[in-house]
Amino acid sequence: MTATVTETASAATATAVPGAPLPPLAARSRSIGGSPVRDILAVTARPEVINFAGGLPAPELFDAEGIAAAYRDVLAETPERALQYSTTEGEPTLREALAARTSARGPATGADDILVTTGSQQALSLLATALLEPGDTVLVERPCYLAALQAFRLAGARVVAVPGDEDGIDPVALEELVLRERPKLLYTVPTFSNPTGRTVPAARRAAVAEVAGRRGLWIVEDDPYGELRFEGERVPWIASYEGARDRTVLLGSFSKVMAPGLRLGWLRAPAELLRACTVAKQAADLHTPTVNQLAAARYLADRDLDAHVARVAAAYAVRRDAMLAGLADALPAGSVWTRPEGGMFLWARLPEGYDTTALLPAVVRHDVAYVPGAPFHADEPDHATLRLCFVTQTPDEIAEGLRRLGEGLAEARLAVQDQGPRAGVPSAHVR
Repeated sequence: MTATVTETASAATATAVPGAPLPPLAARSRSIGGSPVRDILAVTARPEVINFAGGLPAPELFDAEGIAAAYRDVLAETPERALQYSTTEGEPTLREALAARTSARGPATGADDILVTTGSQQALSLLATALLEPGDTVLVERPCYLAALQAFRLAGARVVAVPGDEDGIDPVALEELVLRERPKLLYTVPTFSNPTGRTVPAARRAAVAEVAGRRGLWIVEDDPYGELRFEGERVPWIASYEGARDRTVLLGSFSKVMAPGLRLGWLRAPAELLRACTVAKQAADLHTPTVNQLAAARYLADRDLDAHVARVAAAYAVRRDAMLAGLADALPAGSVWTRPEGGMFLWARLPEGYDTTALLPAVVRHDVAYVPGAPFHADEPDHATLRLCFVTQTPDEIAEGLRRLGEGLAEARLAVQDQGPRAGVPSAHVR
C-alpha cells in the first residue's frame, strides 16, 4: 500500500501544473539598457583586438610595487583594523588626506566634507537617490558621460541636454532651460570631458556658477581626469567659484591616477546633502572596503602621487600625439576631431551621413574598435560621431590600430558602393 501511494505521488509531481508567473521586474530595470561601452568590450575582448573603445588606463603604468607595499604595510601593522568593518563616511586617515589634496587645489575642505565611495560611479548613484524623485529633470552636457545618463535614468529622471559649443555648456541656454524645466541638478565633466576631451574655460565656468547661484540649481562636477593634464594651465573647479560653493558637489576618483581596481572615489558636498548620501550609502554597501581605503591612505603618506601622475601624464601625451598624427589617414576626408589638453579621450565626427554604429561591425572584423557616439547623447543622437581612447595602447599599437581602422572604414564604404545605399551610410558619402 505504501509503495502505491508513493508511486501515485511521484506521478502527480511529474504532471504538476507549473507555478504561477513571478511578479515582473521594476519598470526602471526593464526600461534602462546596459552600457554600450561594456557591450562593445565584451565583443572585442580578444587579445588581438586593438581596443580604442574602453576608458582603460595603461596597466603597465600602474605603480604596482608602491600599491603592493601599501597593502603589505597595512596588513602587517594593523590587520585587525584593515579587515574589520569601517564607518560609512570612510576611514578618517583617507578623508583627511583627500581633504588636504582638495584644499590645495580649490575650496577649503575638511575631512567632514568628504564621503568615500566605491568608485565615483557610486557617488552618482548616491546623489540620484538623495536628490531625485521619479520625473525630476536633470540637465547634462551634449554629449554626456554614458554611465551618468544610466544612473539618472535608472532613478526615473527626465534627462535634458543643454546646448553648447566647443567651449561647453552655453550659459544663456542653461538659464533658459532652468527657467523652463525647473531641473534639480546640472551634471558636468568640465575638464577633459568624457567623451569629447574638451575643457570648459574659466569664464564659461564662472558664468555657469553664476546661473546656478542666481536661479537655484545643484551642480554635480565630476573630475576623474583633471590631474592628467599634458599642456596648458589648470582651470579652477566650478566648486571654487563664489556663486556655486554652497551648491556644487565635487566628485573625484583614484581610478585614473592610481588604479581602477581599488574602486575608490569620493564626493565633496554641503553638509545636508552629504548626510543624505551617507544614509543612501548605508543602504547600498555599508562602507567602501576598509583595506583599500587604508592602503590608499598609506600610499598617499609614503609615496609621491603627484610625481607618479606626472609620469603617467607624460606617457599619455605621447600617445595622444600618436593618435592625432594618424587620424587624417584613418578617417574619411572631411572628418573633424578634438585635440584634448589632457585626459584619455578624443571625439571625432565623420562627414554628414555616416553612421558609426552601422560601420562598427566592419571595423571590428579588422580587429580594432571604437565607441559610436550616438549613445552619449541625451537628446537627438549624432550618428556620425565616435569616441577614441588614446591611453591604453603604446604609440606603435595606436599607429597599427589606426591603420586597421582606416581599412575597416574603407571596406565598409566599398560594400555600400557595391550594394547601394544602406541604413546610416548613404552612397553620397562613400566616394
